[in-house]
Amino acid sequence: MSALFALTALALIFGAILGYAAIRFRVEGNPLADEIEAILPQTQCAQCGHPGCKPYAKAIANGEAFNKCAPGGEETIIEIANLLGVEPIALAESAHKEEDGKMVAFIVEDACIGCTKCIQACPVDAILGSNKKMHTVIAKECTGCELCVAPCPTDCIEMRPVATTPSNWDWKLQQIDVRIVEEDQP
Repeated sequence: MSALFALTALALIFGAILGYAAIRFRVEGNPLADEIEAILPQTQCAQCGHPGCKPYAKAIANGEAFNKCAPGGEETIIEIANLLGVEPIALAESAHKEEDGKMVAFIVEDACIGCTKCIQACPVDAILGSNKKMHTVIAKECTGCELCVAPCPTDCIEMRPVATTPSNWDWKLQQIDVRIVEEDQP
């Protein structure tokens, strides 16, 4: 009976210590950064210059430019601009290569040894394969971040442009802000 009492007393003491520590050493997050992170595509591709979407969201909340997310594209930029209450700006030149267009990884089958290093490097799980078997890339999932190219020991991964089809055609039209103005009627 005394052992049960001793364990209960220890549990209460440690619980009180943990409760105090939780209140005393609480780390408050930035709610704006959390909202921005919810808008970002969560590809963790590092194309923006940050190791993931959360650090990039924190940087945006601290005033860094919000136009570096290539996988999110213009839609993400517009959503973040609306959240921040500022005008949207074009995707940064460093975030995409306009002259090349969208690129996707392609694995040359004859050179692939199945080492799985590209699978481990892919932030969006766009590469399928298993150990000592040939790998392949799911083109519609690939963001073109090129993170899989460097770890490949046989240089069997190439970045190739996405073929233009009716489903991915981009007219590059300038967005026009159309607003309906209600006139006073008698």
